[in-house]
Amino acid sequence: MPQRDELLTEIAPTGVIRAAVNMSNAALVQLDPVTGTLTGSSAKIAVALAAELDCGLSLVRYGSAADILAAAEGDEWDVAFIASDPSRADRFSFSPPYTRVTASFLVPDSSPLDSLEHVDVEGVRIAAARNAAYTKQLERQVKNAIVLHTENPASALGMLVSSECDAAAGLTESLSRFCEENPGFRVVEGPFSEVPQAIAVHRSCVRASTFLSNFIEQHCSAGNDVNPEFG
Repeated sequence: MPQRDELLTEIAPTGVIRAAVNMSNAALVQLDPVTGTLTGSSAKIAVALAAELDCGLSLVRYGSAADILAAAEGDEWDVAFIASDPSRADRFSFSPPYTRVTASFLVPDSSPLDSLEHVDVEGVRIAAARNAAYTKQLERQVKNAIVLHTENPASALGMLVSSECDAAAGLTESLSRFCEENPGFRVVEGPFSEVPQAIAVHRSCVRASTFLSNFIEQHCSAGNDVNPEFG
């Protein structure tokens, strides 16, 4: 591989690729309770990336995308599996999306909110994680509802459970799992956004950015993309 050594100084400066994964994004990464290993499309692509570069891999677990972003300047990770969003483009370069996930609203079963149009009305309070990419999209979309920022997705769900808001925004996959474990809630039909998932590196990592763009394009064109919404 041409200039492999130069590339590794950006993508694996410690000799191992430290790949940040968002453990709250159940659509993309899960912990196997039996083996203790990480599974899901983010983990699979990270493994493929390490194999491509013939390099070691360390999957660094974070509780939310906000935690990954907060650790960006702390030399804790080299690449991050997070959503690409314009609000993050000043700090990171993103590969093309390797998949997309949807975001929806969660409401109590008794709620009169039964469509996306009903959610965006005056007086409706929507709890959403402050630094989540879907929250950035939500803020650009809503015209009448009030967006209440929380520290993480779990806090948004907590506000809904305690009746501090009328709806909670979150990834559809995660909200569906919450409903299975917590009767009395439902997901409003239809997602309000589709969030592209990509591999991020610091903007200063020019070689790594170019390499990751080519890597993802080749990976997806080979039929390896996994849409987590459909298995």
